[in-house]
Amino acid sequence: MAAAAFLRGAATGRGGLAWLWRLRAVPRHRLAHGSSRHCDYPAGGAAWACFPLGERALVRVRGPESAPFLLGLLTNELPFPCPADSATSAPASAGYAHFLNVQGRTLYDVILYRAPCSYVLDAAPSLRVPEHPDQVPAFLLECDSLVLGALQKHLVLHKIRRNVTVEPCPELCVWALLPHSPGSPEEAGRAALLREQEGTAILSRDPRTASMGWRLLAQDEGPALVSGGRLGDLQDYHRHRYLQGIPEGVRDLPPGVALPLESNLAFMNGVSFTKGCYIGQELTARTHHMGVIRKRLFPVQLLGPLPAGGIAPSTTVFTESGQAAGKYRAGQGDVGLALLQLEKIKGPLHIRTAGSGCVALAASVPDWWPTSIK
Repeated sequence: MAAAAFLRGAATGRGGLAWLWRLRAVPRHRLAHGSSRHCDYPAGGAAWACFPLGERALVRVRGPESAPFLLGLLTNELPFPCPADSATSAPASAGYAHFLNVQGRTLYDVILYRAPCSYVLDAAPSLRVPEHPDQVPAFLLECDSLVLGALQKHLVLHKIRRNVTVEPCPELCVWALLPHSPGSPEEAGRAALLREQEGTAILSRDPRTASMGWRLLAQDEGPALVSGGRLGDLQDYHRHRYLQGIPEGVRDLPPGVALPLESNLAFMNGVSFTKGCYIGQELTARTHHMGVIRKRLFPVQLLGPLPAGGIAPSTTVFTESGQAAGKYRAGQGDVGLALLQLEKIKGPLHIRTAGSGCVALAASVPDWWPTSIK
């Protein structure tokens, strides 16, 4: 039986708009997000670039005590709760947060999604998925696939006797959606279309910044679900991400090394300074209330010929006078991220390479950062 995604509504939250799609038996056609405004798609071209993020994985945390369990580990509040009255209330949004160690340094960066409270299929009884009250609430944690096992062990270690289940979620794939529209990401998002699908998909604006577009969790191929979508080159996604100054995964945020506020966690809506206690909170809160952050993770561009093997992580960045200004963190080609002292980013910077070589480096301040930093 044909099924199409049913739009339940939208809510404005800290991380932006999000839509939770449930399946109902309806006539075959496409349904769009509720909006009377449409963006102008490029003539004859695709409206969305869909990037399969194979280096990202999902962990499902479910059970009656999953919310307080996660609140004691994460830097941020949880996404909006799944409504008790699903017929009239708005769905969940995504959120961004870090897991910290006891010294207040980042272990894992995650995007959190509130998993559906139940699956509803107005179809044949054999296709209906039974509801399990003990599985509500449930959350999906998107993380770097390299630390999937480590994150699961971290969660199980702190579970103790809580009524919580921690398990991988390999049935869903993570996609990043970036609009080809000349309009803003927000405007383009309002005109997004999802084609009919089997199963449940979660579509949410990236909670870190509007410039990062949307996140899609689905069982099917992203371009097949998104109207006007085409498969994008993953290198284009990472180049865009680095130009926007967005760290993602263990290469950009080395576990036990990166400090959350130096990594711009507050700019990316990833920390709450009013929530209850969590592991690593003391240093983060103290740094915030003192208001002293001398280094930040900046997007950088490398100018001139690069070494054959690229720039190694943790390579020192120097000022024109030869003073250390910070360290190169990670990148792709001529773009990347560097942890730099705020007072030294405006002058000429460079990196020394093998054979007495030198590569000039230019740091920039993203448009989406607070004006007080610019």
